[in-house]
Amino acid sequence: MRTRIVLALSGVVVVLLGTPTPAWAHNSLRAATPAQNATLTTAPTQITLDFQQRIDPAFTTIVVTDASSRRIAATDPVVTGATGTARLTETLPNGSYLVAYRVVSADGHPVQGSYPFTVADPTAPQVAPPTPAPAAAAAPDDRRWTWLAVAAGTLATLAGLVVVTLIGRRRRARPAR
Repeated sequence: MRTRIVLALSGVVVVLLGTPTPAWAHNSLRAATPAQNATLTTAPTQITLDFQQRIDPAFTTIVVTDASSRRIAATDPVVTGATGTARLTETLPNGSYLVAYRVVSADGHPVQGSYPFTVADPTAPQVAPPTPAPAAAAAPDDRRWTWLAVAAGTLATLAGLVVVTLIGRRRRARPAR
């Protein structure tokens, strides 16, 4: 009987730890145009963000701000698969800009981040150097929560197996009436 329990528990652990799910690999930004920390000689007309997995169009936000945190006018993002694009509706003068984004992946996990770029068009009028944009806070590492969920699920499964085994033993130990 103990051998069966050990084999059953081992099987459950192998299945829980060996089964990949979408939450194991959260989405992340693969590429961006303009690129992070890029210095452009021509102002961009759109922002394009390419993620590793599909993103939900209903929950995709792309915002561009200048060095004084003023929001740059842009269209709502258009999403195709894993790519989101927002068209800028005003011309960017020389200066520093911050692209901030928030998307929801196919697995339901929100992903957010930001990065800077600079416009330095030599033919544009020169402006006073802007105050650098504040650095964005790093997103917390969600992997610890994934492992906590896996551990809790494993413990719940093991507890369930123990309860089922104990109930089975009690039923066999009772005399028939």
